[in-house]
Amino acid sequence: MGIKSFQGARKQQQNTTEVNAFKVSDFMSRDLITFKPEQSVDEVIESLIKNKISGGPVVNSKNELVGIISEGDCLKDISESRYHNLPMEQHTVETRMVKNVETIDGNMNVFDAANKFLQSRIRRFPIVENGKLVGQISQKDILKAALQLKGQNWK
Repeated sequence: MGIKSFQGARKQQQNTTEVNAFKVSDFMSRDLITFKPEQSVDEVIESLIKNKISGGPVVNSKNELVGIISEGDCLKDISESRYHNLPMEQHTVETRMVKNVETIDGNMNVFDAANKFLQSRIRRFPIVENGKLVGQISQKDILKAALQLKGQNWK
């Protein structure tokens, strides 16, 4: 008597190269609102409100990423200024921005990027190529990618 296999018929493997073709660079925002280190925190607050964004990359004159500033950084500035009874006008982006910025590779597939978002709890990642800021991917961008993928692959 031969050995019988109790393993059922295997499902056809999805074409993973199709899925992997969905790269971060295909879904990242390229038209970014950026800030300069010498700008005032007041200017940042006005821009965040006007543009309905929660933060943005900080670049130098060569468009090199030097930091990131968020609503939270601005709130901290307001809180400390009030606590110490100091005027806010003199505070610059450079004094409030996060300088050690984690970036993401534009060639990474969107599923790996989704995992990176979950592990880091960061809301946005800048994308840098050859030292220059070229884009930014947000959690919302990944959700948009997932909807597109769902229409093509998840049946």
